[in-house]
Amino acid sequence: MSSFQLNLNPLKEPLGFIKVLEWIASIFAFATCGGFKGKTDISVSCPQENKTITATFAYPFRLNEVSFQAVSQSNVCNTDWSSQVLVGDYSSSAQFYVTFAVFVFLYCMAALLLYVGYTNLYRDSRKFPMIDFVVTLVVTFLWLVSTSAWAKALTDIKIATGHNIVQELQPCHNTGVMCHFISVTSMGSLNVSVVCIQYC
Repeated sequence: MSSFQLNLNPLKEPLGFIKVLEWIASIFAFATCGGFKGKTDISVSCPQENKTITATFAYPFRLNEVSFQAVSQSNVCNTDWSSQVLVGDYSSSAQFYVTFAVFVFLYCMAALLLYVGYTNLYRDSRKFPMIDFVVTLVVTFLWLVSTSAWAKALTDIKIATGHNIVQELQPCHNTGVMCHFISVTSMGSLNVSVVCIQYC
């Protein structure tokens, strides 16, 4: 086994440069998706009161476990809103996406270490380039699959937390109760997580 010798020339070639881009894209992936927190607000009014209730959601997007809360109480218009939850569980797509992004991050780090620290060992071997090529093909395919799954889940999350939410909540159909969608947290960072990976 040859000793470590720093050689930055592979970073100027497609071999190393593409791995640097993959490494940066993987950081964007798990940082933008894994660190997201948001909320959706609706206004609930009836003859005796008018309150804003909020459902706060975050990664890994198990929306079916997220209940609504009013600022000072759980009962609004004779309804226990803490028993009302959002629709859907998107944790499998989100966790697959983030976990795979972390795997890509670690793989790119290891590949870059091999490229810049053990350049001669990599170029003199027949096994390392072939293994690297096969792993890169598998990673690229799974990267596309995980991103596609996450993009579909993100679309469903936007629907489940958007203005149609009042149609899904049973208390909003009760006589004398009026529900109005107010707002949902911008999901720009989640859009970045999908768009960046597709085009990086």
